[in-house]
Amino acid sequence: MTTISTTPRRLPDVAFDAAAAARPLDWVGMSNIALPLRIPSGDGEPITVAASVDVSVDLKDANARGIHMSRMYLQLQNAFASETVTPAGLRRVLQTLIENQGGISSAARLVLRYEQLLLRPALASNNAGWKRYPVEIDASLREGHLHLALRFAVEYSSTCPASAALSRQLNAERFAEDFAAARPLSTAVVGEWLASERGLAATPHAQRSRADVRVELRPAFDELPLAALIDALEHALGTPVQTAVKREDEQAFARLNAENLMFCEDAARRVAAALSADPRIERFDAHVAHFESLHAHDAVARVSGQGARDPAA
Repeated sequence: MTTISTTPRRLPDVAFDAAAAARPLDWVGMSNIALPLRIPSGDGEPITVAASVDVSVDLKDANARGIHMSRMYLQLQNAFASETVTPAGLRRVLQTLIENQGGISSAARLVLRYEQLLLRPALASNNAGWKRYPVEIDASLREGHLHLALRFAVEYSSTCPASAALSRQLNAERFAEDFAAARPLSTAVVGEWLASERGLAATPHAQRSRADVRVELRPAFDELPLAALIDALEHALGTPVQTAVKREDEQAFARLNAENLMFCEDAARRVAAALSADPRIERFDAHVAHFESLHAHDAVARVSGQGARDPAA
């Protein structure tokens, strides 16, 4: 009869072997870990989303062959199962990541990627719909200092000012042609003409557009201001893409486009004006792209700057 030993086997661990070509490493870790995250929703209540997470620590001990990756993975699972993503919560997770490496690390970094869902009301009707925004949170802890950056994107409509001016010219020429001999002109006749197909000789080209933004945040806040920043940019651009749309909403959207004609340069300046007025932002970088309907290429602009300074600081 074979006897099965109940004594735990001692498993080899080559991570404690001497490191060849020993030197410190900037970052070591794992990328694209699938994790559920608890994040604040638009109304403040936490919701759970699917996320892709990168995690790493520095390896300051030149002679240490490797870090404790399994500890890191299990810690993330446990932490984010109950920890809502906040600046204070991220600091706690990062600090524990460093401590669990047993003295071979002094800094830690997390990159969290997910899609934020926000419920958006229609422009004119009583409808509403969910809109998704790609988000990336980059958090690092170095020498006891928390560094936080947010990446996110908003989509909007851009109507070309040059195309609008050319369209107005054609509309005016057709009006002059159709009413050359009509004297006097009544408001009713002109209104009927404007509402007819003859009253629209040309339309300006418009296209879906996108602003990709990265902001470095100042540490003096309790929550990540994601929804507030998205709201500020959509307000500044004036033509955010819609979700639930009825005819009255589509008409309101057409009016907003006429009131907010913009080149990509105009859009970039609007984004910069909104971000530079925010005291929560240390620095920002923004890239806008107008996915042209006239051209086979895109029109793009990039802008960077600093947020507003707190007068009390």
